[in-house]
Amino acid sequence: MVDYLQRSDIQGRHEVEINRIDPRLRLPLCDKELAISLESPAQPIGRVTLRVRCDGSSPWTVFVPGEVRLYRDVVTAIRPLKREAVLTDMDVSLAEREVGLLNQGYLTSLRQAVGKKLTRPMQTDQVVAPVNVEQAEAIRKGDQVVISARSGSMSVRTPGEALSDGVIGKQINVRNQRSKRIVKARVIGPGQVEVAM
Repeated sequence: MVDYLQRSDIQGRHEVEINRIDPRLRLPLCDKELAISLESPAQPIGRVTLRVRCDGSSPWTVFVPGEVRLYRDVVTAIRPLKREAVLTDMDVSLAEREVGLLNQGYLTSLRQAVGKKLTRPMQTDQVVAPVNVEQAEAIRKGDQVVISARSGSMSVRTPGEALSDGVIGKQINVRNQRSKRIVKARVIGPGQVEVAM
């Protein structure tokens, strides 16, 4: 049974523990190879139930509980971090954790966290879950920006001021510094917005 679970597609270091079968259970010796399958859950992580079946001359089926602990390198905080902090390489690292206990999920790459903004404070060694990060603003209200307008091969650039915060891809209001007009522009990068022509 342990071999069956270890052959499953479990990615990462894992530990398998099969609970003892009740010694009072009297099953006839199976004259065929036992058939073992995962009854629940769909992924062999956490508490599992295996169905062990004998299709021999005296058929029987027994359900055996067990537990699979899966360990992976996940993103964790190196030091205490404040809500809305934008994560850098100096804030996070990879550390091995049992992922079956991480109900809110986890990140497996530093690239998934660096440059993102925290939605809540974090403690040292705390796992950074997907719900704990969001896209950081590329532009803040009051920032001086470059407004670009493109039409075919022609491109016009003019200075502007952001009137609200914005993440890449979001439309924000920007005041054109030359004409003083307010236009809607899409954030394309830090300090860069683009208007449609």
